Amino acid sequence: MFKRINKVFFIDGMHCEGCVNRVQKVLMSIPGVKKCDVSLEDKKASLVLSKDIPDSVFQEQLERIGFQIQN
Repeated sequence: MFKRINKVFFIDGMHCEGCVNRVQKVLMSIPGVKKCDVSLEDKKASLVLSKDIPDSVFQEQLERIGFQIQN
């Protein structure tokens, strides 16, 4: 059993399902992310993590593909 941490990020810049797929793919590539649900309608990503990951890691990866976490 792993430690379960939930995080939600609201994301700027998603306009289509292609955006959703890119965001989901990059977030799932981060070690420790066990589940990622991305909603285009709500403009958010809901994550389940197995360890604590700094928000800056998510921000860096999203910026790399052209998206921003809302402050």
